[in-house]
Amino acid sequence: MIGSLFLSPLQVKKRQQAVVGFLESNRISFQEVDITNVEERRLWMYQHIPPEKHPDKGNPLPPQIFNGDCYCGDYEDFFQSKENNTVFTFLGLSSPPSVKV
Repeated sequence: MIGSLFLSPLQVKKRQQAVVGFLESNRISFQEVDITNVEERRLWMYQHIPPEKHPDKGNPLPPQIFNGDCYCGDYEDFFQSKENNTVFTFLGLSSPPSVKV
């Protein structure tokens, strides 16, 4: 990864907001899970992130993206899928949700 190995809380929040904003604007239903104060959720997340996605030091930073129990990726993966116009594939979705008029 190019850049700093440390992200400030503000940078993490901006990344989370970018993912949530994309999901909301594309009418993709999701559940935001706060792992801050619930050890069970934090452990579940760490156990479901593939070992190759764990940093050499510390813990994986949010946001981490899942479709059910299936790990999709982290913010860098999400951003790359947006750049490549492959977000729905990245999220494990067949196509953009249809909009009823």
